This record gives sequence, structure tokens and C-alpha cells, in this order.
Amino acid sequence: MTRAAAALLAAALLFSGPCRAAAPPSRIKPASIVEIAPGEFVRPGACEEATRSNQDGIANIGFIVGHAGVAVIDPGGSLPDGQALRAAVRAKTPLPIRYVIMTHAHPDHVMGAAAFLADHPEFVGHARLPEALAARAAFDHARLADLLGPASAGGGAPPTILVRDTATLDLGSRALTLTAYAAAHSDSDLTVFDQATQTLWAGDLLFVTRVPVLDGNLAGWLRALDRLQSVPAARAVPGHGPPSVPWPDSAAPERRYLTALRDDVRAALASGKDIGATVASAAASERGHWALFDAYNGRNATEAYRELQWE
Repeated sequence: MTRAAAALLAAALLFSGPCRAAAPPSRIKPASIVEIAPGEFVRPGACEEATRSNQDGIANIGFIVGHAGVAVIDPGGSLPDGQALRAAVRAKTPLPIRYVIMTHAHPDHVMGAAAFLADHPEFVGHARLPEALAARAAFDHARLADLLGPASAGGGAPPTILVRDTATLDLGSRALTLTAYAAAHSDSDLTVFDQATQTLWAGDLLFVTRVPVLDGNLAGWLRALDRLQSVPAARAVPGHGPPSVPWPDSAAPERRYLTALRDDVRAALASGKDIGATVASAAASERGHWALFDAYNGRNATEAYRELQWE
């Protein structure tokens, strides 16, 4: 068995129990959604940490409706979050849910996948997503079970379609271009570009108003932003922030933050500062510009220090 196949099997086995625990559809209230372009729907995430009251619905998730079917973009942060998104799809269209696209492995984006299993869609992700899901699965499920209760924790679904570079999905006269990236925000980042409306679903490669979270590679993230700038999008859906923002201008604050983080950590390393002193000072100039800055900037600085000390 290959390493990727083993990761797929591990993820499938881990989530086979929780994925079956779904509430009857009649009891589920549809999520509040925003139509940002024709057939393009976003459920804005709460700009806060995961709590029992928000059901880990803290990421921007949504769906695209074509003539022949629907593509879900990130199934949500828990089983109830995914169920509410699925109910929102059903409130808009009876067309089949053909694809559930997962932009990366973080729980606020994937743990609602359980809600869509009965639709038998293709689950789509980055070529590294199976291993990323398997590596995180036990911890993420246990954390959500403690926070929300075991019945609400949900679970990710192992992808059945893997994207190594680019791929195109057809929803019926509506083509979606999927692009995989080297390690950036995470090690399994995937974007979706809807050609019909020129809408870029950037996943967590784009944070707006909420401080970016580094869990992959800082230099790679800046390179990914360079690559994203060339996408001919009129608007983007950030992983966190407003449901839709102009593109590419709305990437400027994130680039400024990531650049400040990189430059401050490099300067600290050059002057011989240890990791503690670096974490206390890196990107301090950005504090007033981002929600949840103090909750995540120290972690970002730690990750950056570990990466950049080997330059």
C-alpha cells in the first residue's frame, strides 16, 4: 500500500463512525448565505474562535450552482455547520451536489464533510490532502468533540479526486479551474476559479481583517500570492473575512503583514535574538490592523523563526 493510500484509509476509518451521525434534514435550519454573483453563494464565517455557539462556523464556505449540478466549496467546521450549508444548497436548488471541494485540511473548513456523504459527491482536494487529513484527524476530532460534543464533531472525508497541479470541473456550462499550491498557508492549499463570474475562491491563502495564520511556509505563501495576483478575477472569497472582496487589491494587507513578519524575523536572527525575544517583537507594527492578532501572531512568529533560521 502506498503512503497516500494508507493516509486515505486511515482518514476513512477514523471518521466512519461520526460521519453517519446526521440529524434528520427536516430539523436543520439553512445557513444564512450571501449571493455574491449569479449562482455563487457564500456563508460568511464568524470572526471569532470556535465555540459551542458558533459550531466552528468561523470560515467562509459556500457553493456554486451550474446547469447540471452543484459544487460545495469547503463543507464547514462541524457536522451541524455542514448540515446547515447542505440545507442552504437544498433551499436554492434540487440539482445534485456533484463535488465537495476542500481547500485545505484545517478543521474549520473540512469537518462538515460528514453532512454530504449521503449525496455521494466526489470529494476533491490537493494531492497532499489525504496525508494532511490523516495526520490531524485524531486531534481535530477530539478537540471538536470536547467543544461541541461527540455527535456534533463531524469529520473530514478522504478526497476521491486529487489535484497535483491544475484541474477543471464542469457543473454544466460552468467550468471551475482548481489550482494546487506548494506549501504556503498550509501544505495542501487549493483554490477555485469560477470562469463564468470571474470569482476566485482563495481559501486560507487569503485572510481579510482576521490575522493570517501560518501553518505551512512563509516564503511559499508570499510566492503563492504572486501567483494568485495573475488570476483574472473580479472578486475573491477569502477564507476568513467578508464574503467577497475586490481582487487583487484586497490581498495588499495580507502581503504587508507577511512581509513585515518575514523582515522582522530576519532582522532578529541577524542580530542574534533568541526565539522568545523574536516572538515578542515580530510584526508588532501590524497589531492594530487585524482581529485576533494577539491570539495568533506569536505562533506565526515562532513558525517563521523556525523556517528562516535555515535560510
